[in-house]
Amino acid sequence: MRTDLDHLPAAKRRELDRVMAVLFEEFTAATAIATADWKRQARILHVILYGSYARGGWVDEPHTAKGYRSDYDLLVIVNHDKLTDRVEFWAGAEDRFNRELTITGGLKTPVSFIVHSLDQVNDGLAQGRYFFTDIARDGIALYQADPNSLAEPRPKAPAEALTLAREYFEEWWPSAQSFHRGYQYAIRDGDLKKAAFDLHQAAERFYHCVLLVRTFYTPHVHNLGVLRAQAERVDPRLAGVWPRATRRERAMFEKLKEAYVKARYSRHYAIGADELAWLGERVAELGRMAAQVCRERIELLTAEIEA
Repeated sequence: MRTDLDHLPAAKRRELDRVMAVLFEEFTAATAIATADWKRQARILHVILYGSYARGGWVDEPHTAKGYRSDYDLLVIVNHDKLTDRVEFWAGAEDRFNRELTITGGLKTPVSFIVHSLDQVNDGLAQGRYFFTDIARDGIALYQADPNSLAEPRPKAPAEALTLAREYFEEWWPSAQSFHRGYQYAIRDGDLKKAAFDLHQAAERFYHCVLLVRTFYTPHVHNLGVLRAQAERVDPRLAGVWPRATRRERAMFEKLKEAYVKARYSRHYAIGADELAWLGERVAELGRMAAQVCRERIELLTAEIEA
């Protein structure tokens, strides 16, 4: 795996140094008080940069009409499955990244990271899951405790890939559509909090559908920010679904992201019918784009078999 960052501007390389420092500082803090052996032996084994900043072709245009800026996509690999718990071990790093991006100005580029154990990653490589095999091929190692600990990727046979892609589409697409209908019913009933939750679930499932059909992998999270970043990396056309040039547009997405928990459990969560209408249009567009992306993938896999 590559280790050089010579293709990146100096400012980006300095930012990645800052990102790495935050990751290790917050992980050390989260595991400092430990009684169980697995926690006392907690280690980060690899940090891998993937996506547009690894391949080249990133977008850094926050002041344009679309206001889009590519994320740093990072895969963090740890030595125990329990260390992948995002709330217990990685919430501090996530909060730091958001604070330095939006408040202190310590970072100019958003950071999207996922965490897996070495066993999980090697299992994905052995099963030929495109997400992991693509990272093994194109990723850049920012940190490696043992460069030889990753398994050799096994390509997935075309017929196997087509069957799996169809199964994922047939499972996740109806589920997303069902929640979108639930959102519409809740709007008619005047239950705006339920409408927000159902809309979140529709968006989440559209993203899971795209990721599973395209890569046979999706992170086990409900965080729409993480899922959006992963899906837009897979197909940049999805970035056009969410305008983000203005503070209001960015805040609207955050309100939808918060609905998974707050629309159900917080009496302080409030959302208006006009906000839901705007978000509903965006999620409907997400659904249309997701269907196009998935069907194109299935058609491509079919053509490869028939060729």
